[in-house]
Amino acid sequence: MTSPVHVVGGGLAGSEAAWQLASRGVPVVLHEMRPVRTTDAHATSDLAELVCSNSLRSDDAETSAVGLLHAELRRGASIVMRAADANQVPAGSALAVDRTGFAAAITRELEAHPLVDIHREEVAGLPPASWDSVILATGPLTSPALAAAIGSLTGQDSLAFFDAIAPIVHRDSIDFDVAWMQSRWDKPGPSGDRAAYVNCPMEKDEYRAFVAALVDGEKTEFKEWERDTPYFEGCLPIEVMAARGPDTLRFGPMKPVGLVDPRSGRRPFAVVQLRQDNALGTLYNIVGFQTKLKHAEQVRVFRTVPGLGRAEFARLGGLHRNTFINSPRLLDGTLRLRAQPRLRFAGQVTGVEGYVESAAIGMLAGIFAAAERAGRDPAPPPPTTALGALLGHVTGGADSATFQPMNCNFGLFPPLPEDADVDAKGRPRIRGTDRRRLVTGRALREVDAWFSAGA
Repeated sequence: MTSPVHVVGGGLAGSEAAWQLASRGVPVVLHEMRPVRTTDAHATSDLAELVCSNSLRSDDAETSAVGLLHAELRRGASIVMRAADANQVPAGSALAVDRTGFAAAITRELEAHPLVDIHREEVAGLPPASWDSVILATGPLTSPALAAAIGSLTGQDSLAFFDAIAPIVHRDSIDFDVAWMQSRWDKPGPSGDRAAYVNCPMEKDEYRAFVAALVDGEKTEFKEWERDTPYFEGCLPIEVMAARGPDTLRFGPMKPVGLVDPRSGRRPFAVVQLRQDNALGTLYNIVGFQTKLKHAEQVRVFRTVPGLGRAEFARLGGLHRNTFINSPRLLDGTLRLRAQPRLRFAGQVTGVEGYVESAAIGMLAGIFAAAERAGRDPAPPPPTTALGALLGHVTGGADSATFQPMNCNFGLFPPLPEDADVDAKGRPRIRGTDRRRLVTGRALREVDAWFSAGA
């Protein structure tokens, strides 16, 4: 009988890794410490619980790198993407999910699979030597004991950063005499909706007062051991962005481009958007409003937003510390720890940022471990694919001296042959949307060939 692969951590990456292994006939023991040991960020004991946003971001596979990653994961029979598609809620061109239904669906499927054995327990310290194949998918909230053991084994300190959580509002407390429903540019989403977002408009003086309130608001005090932890640039607290300059927010998460207030017939100076958070449509999260303001300050400041004057909050924002390893220095090309190859890493702990990116690395870890169990050398996906580009970044493409978490983006992909055709200034003649479509078309052809070859 084939020995099981042990997967430590039941988040998106661990769940995906376990599914990929079991789907290839490899038995899995999935270790999840909740509810035996809880975290400050989780609220349930479900596998694959989403603790921050409910959005998996753009679902556009032609012109978006993360949308391409969605498509590649679907081609790999991803359990995460199947659950997302089955539990989506309106979000314009993004793929957002009912977080409760999403996690419950993944939990049910894994619990029902005959090759998956779920152990509710904490793996404190390094896994025992008898576990000859282990995937560590403990995520950004790796337990202190395990993090310390990894640091001791590798001789490298883990990097750390803060990740902030956006607040969630009850829809029936939003004032629709002020707010309106519209997606940016009226662009339809995966389910065909063209009005997926609640939009709260701001005039110039309202915006300036709001920015000042964010900057002056009372913030959460960090513990001594947290004081030197940097933020991840892709998930900055709203007040940190506001402090960078008076126009930072209206060119960032509060940009009004592609939106027209139906009452005035013009574009507002700035806009606060809310996105549906559950299937019933009763909860909406404030897009880009992750924060470290104290709870009372959040209520006071966010109720100054036009349309949110009587907002009732289902959840207020928060802040937690995330950890990740220096993957370019520590991991080989198939995500194994160089210092102890029986250990393979997956998900956010490797330094990828985002739900879909975490699931993608989980998929690859599962595929690689299954290949080894079958006596084959794992074959990484081509670097021209989103899966391959992301893998290449964390296993050597990034500079280990300055390594930071990274989302999937077109900057990770190798050049196109068409890039050799340049204009008088040395710039590729094919740029913008046309170039992105060439990149995504190439990626999908090559990922199909990779999966067909037995990945």
